Amino acid sequence: MSSFQPKPLNEQVMVITGASSGIGLSTAREAARRGVRLVLVARSTEALQILVEEIRRGGGQAVAVVADVSQEVDVQRVAQQAIETYGGFDTWVNNAGVGMYGKLEDAQEDDMRRLFDVNLWGVVHGSRTALRQLKAHGGVLINMGSVVSEQAIPLQGWYAATKHAVKAFTDALRMELEHDGAPVMVTLIKPGPIDTPFPLNAQNDLPVKPKHVPPVYAPETVARAVLHAASTPTRELYVGGGGKGMAALGTLAPGLTERGMAATVIPGMQTDEPALPPSASILRHATENLRERGDYPGMVQKISLYTEAAAHSRVIGLGLLGLGLAAVAVRSIRHRA
Repeated sequence: MSSFQPKPLNEQVMVITGASSGIGLSTAREAARRGVRLVLVARSTEALQILVEEIRRGGGQAVAVVADVSQEVDVQRVAQQAIETYGGFDTWVNNAGVGMYGKLEDAQEDDMRRLFDVNLWGVVHGSRTALRQLKAHGGVLINMGSVVSEQAIPLQGWYAATKHAVKAFTDALRMELEHDGAPVMVTLIKPGPIDTPFPLNAQNDLPVKPKHVPPVYAPETVARAVLHAASTPTRELYVGGGGKGMAALGTLAPGLTERGMAATVIPGMQTDEPALPPSASILRHATENLRERGDYPGMVQKISLYTEAAAHSRVIGLGLLGLGLAAVAVRSIRHRA
C-alpha cells in the first residue's frame, strides 16, 4: 500500500456517488458533521437538492451533481464540478449501486446488463476518472463492495457477480498503483446486510418482497467505516462480524457453507408479502425518497464491534491474516487428500 497519508477529514473534499439514499446518504450526513466539503452525486434531482440545503443549513459545504454513473461522460462531469467548486477532491467514494433478487435463470438479459452497467462500470468509470487527479495530487479511492464480493448467496447471484467483479477490479488496481508508486490509497468496503432501502429499491423477480437475513446493521456503521478509510490507510474493511464470519466459513468449508445457505438463506430471504410493483425498482429510474433506513422488522445493530476493532487494532488484523493462512492450509490439505 502507498505510504501516502491522507488529510484530516475536516480539510478534505469528498465525492460520494449514490448519495441520496441508504449508505451514501448516511455517509454524506456524517461527513458533513465532521467538516468534509462534499460533492454529492445521484440520479435523484430533488432529493439531492434537499440534501444539499440540509447540509448548508447545518453549516456544511456541499454541491449536487445529477449523474448516472453508468455513463462515463456523466462521471467526468462530476470531477469537473468538483474542480470548479473546490479546486479538486481528496477522496472519491464509488458507492452507487442497485440490487437484484431472483433465481439466476429467471433474470432478463437487459436487466442483468444494466445491473453490471451500474454496479461494475459505475465503479470503473468513477475510479478511472478519479485517478486522473488523485495520482497527481494524492488521495483516497474507496469502492463499495459487499460481503458477497467474497461469498456468493442464492437469490442474489447476479448482484454477487457484480460485487465479485468490483473486488477483482479494486484489488488489481491497487497492485498496479503500488507498482507505479502512485500516492493513492485504494480501499474496498465490504458491508454485510444493512438496513437501507436496498430490498425495496432492488430489481425483484421473486413473487414476494425480499428481506435481509440477520444479523443486520444500521447504515451509519458503513458510514463510519468509509470515513475511517478516508482518513486512515486501509486496504479493506468488512462491516459486520456476521458478514466476516460468513466469508471466512465459505473459505474454510465451502461445500458445507453452500449447503447451509441453500437450506436457510433461500427461505429466510423471502417474506409473506406480495412483491412491490416493477416501478419500485431503481434499476433504470431514480427515486426521490431521501431515506437512509429500510423496513427491516428485526433488530438492527447500530454498532459493529468487529468492524470498530478491525479498524483500530493491528492485533485484529494479524488475527485475520492468521485465519486466512489457516484457510489456505486447510484447502491445500484437502486438495492433496
